[in-house]
Amino acid sequence: MAVRPRSSASVDRDRRASVRRSRTVQRVAVAALGLAILVLVIASGSIGTVEVGLVDTARIVVGHLVPGMPWMSDGSLTVLQDQAVWQFRLPRALLAGLAGAGLALAGAIMQVIVRNPLAEPYLLGVSSGAGVGAVLVITLGSAAVGGLPLGVAAFAGALVASACVALMAQRGGVLSPTRMILSGVALGSLFSAVTSYLTLTTEAQNVFSVLFFLLGSVSAASMGSLVVPAVAFVVACVVVGLRTRAMNALLTGDESATALGVDVNRLRAVLLVTAALLTGSVVSVSGGIGFVGLVIPHVARILVGADHRRMLPVAVLGGAAFLMLADLLSRTVATPAEVPIGILTAVVGAPFFLWLMRRDTGARAGLDR
Repeated sequence: MAVRPRSSASVDRDRRASVRRSRTVQRVAVAALGLAILVLVIASGSIGTVEVGLVDTARIVVGHLVPGMPWMSDGSLTVLQDQAVWQFRLPRALLAGLAGAGLALAGAIMQVIVRNPLAEPYLLGVSSGAGVGAVLVITLGSAAVGGLPLGVAAFAGALVASACVALMAQRGGVLSPTRMILSGVALGSLFSAVTSYLTLTTEAQNVFSVLFFLLGSVSAASMGSLVVPAVAFVVACVVVGLRTRAMNALLTGDESATALGVDVNRLRAVLLVTAALLTGSVVSVSGGIGFVGLVIPHVARILVGADHRRMLPVAVLGGAAFLMLADLLSRTVATPAEVPIGILTAVVGAPFFLWLMRRDTGARAGLDR
């Protein structure tokens, strides 16, 4: 029996219903993730060797944000509790959230640039370049990089890696997604070799610092360390927010995007610089943390679709919540020792991503049948 083609009115009706469902899911996801982040901030401030209750943690935070409130300083809280929450735990939780949001956004940007859901800052060599800059300072001293401090050296390494990828990926003045991936993989391997050599030849007391940085940690967080990644994140949000429609067009292919009036080469260049700045600023203060930029945008895309106007807010909040939870676990699962946060993200992210790939493969096989 022949199948009657669907009318255009039916197709439009289904499309509008799908958009409404996607918007509803986005609102629910944003609200749930926002609440989760708030809970994680309070929980992160409460859990540790110095006991501080959940209510007392909230009192300390609000007391610093809104000074002069008498019920916030009734004498029941010690100076040690106040310092533990405000000077150590809260900056750490905020930096973890900021790093997670930044890496998720950078991963989503990378995936648009090369039109590949497997892309992330590590794939294009940006994180590896930042790692080389930081390891040079740890092993050889800041004099080896012109007197730059560790964070600035890592930031500069990310920019150098991005510039190299852009130069090698150009063909006839056009940035090729395939060449970008190949260039990034090659550069990443080269930078990893340099990092390994520096680690092997450095003094024994530097090896732990190198490994801890490469595996990722926010244990050295302070309110001052939040400034650079926060500024980079805000700038990236503005740049990307003004280009979500162009990014959606780029997903359909270069020719289709050009037909819609998008300057594809310029868009890729702007997005690459934005992702490099964002990744460099995050890696400079948190070290190498993998899988956030790979898995979180993928999950957000499954939840709300590929439209970046809805996907990016979910990815950003999801990345923040995920890394805040990972950091909380990293300092509690092996107390008094601390597990590098990059190990936990890999332990959680790798199996989850394999499950996602299996799920997508099964869905495609069902469609093929």
